[in-house]
Amino acid sequence: MSIQASSRSKTVLGLIGWLLLCFAAAAGGAVFMPGEWFAGLNKPAWNPPGWLFGPVWSALYTMMAVAAWLVWRRGGFAAQRRPLGWFLAQLVLNAVWTPLFFGLHRPGVAFAEILLLWLAIAWTIAAFWRVHRAAAWLLAPYLAWVSFAAVLNGTLWRLNG
Repeated sequence: MSIQASSRSKTVLGLIGWLLLCFAAAAGGAVFMPGEWFAGLNKPAWNPPGWLFGPVWSALYTMMAVAAWLVWRRGGFAAQRRPLGWFLAQLVLNAVWTPLFFGLHRPGVAFAEILLLWLAIAWTIAAFWRVHRAAAWLLAPYLAWVSFAAVLNGTLWRLNG
């Protein structure tokens, strides 16, 4: 195998790894489904239909993985420890929200957690901006969606508290 082919394989495997990691964070959505508890909540008129969440999150997790991969390609973890560390921190916060909200039925705690997630995403975008601007832009829709989700989470907490 040539050095170029080996490098290409490492690059492709890196992208696959970031995709697997991001979609692993999404696995909580399969374990903690909205269910009867969520169906019984009072919701605002602007609450999105349930079918919208799967496609939106699939697109967002894909963009998140590509963003992390672009930063990772600039020297790996050794060179990008801080930006990738922030990315991993926000990914953990992302994964924790679903069990808090849908699993434990704690919208107030989930609201506090999603505010931390929002801050971590904003910090990750700033860190990525210094390394790869396209990677930072790939996270902008994610921040926008989490902003909307935070407002929805807070509204559901207020309407059902």
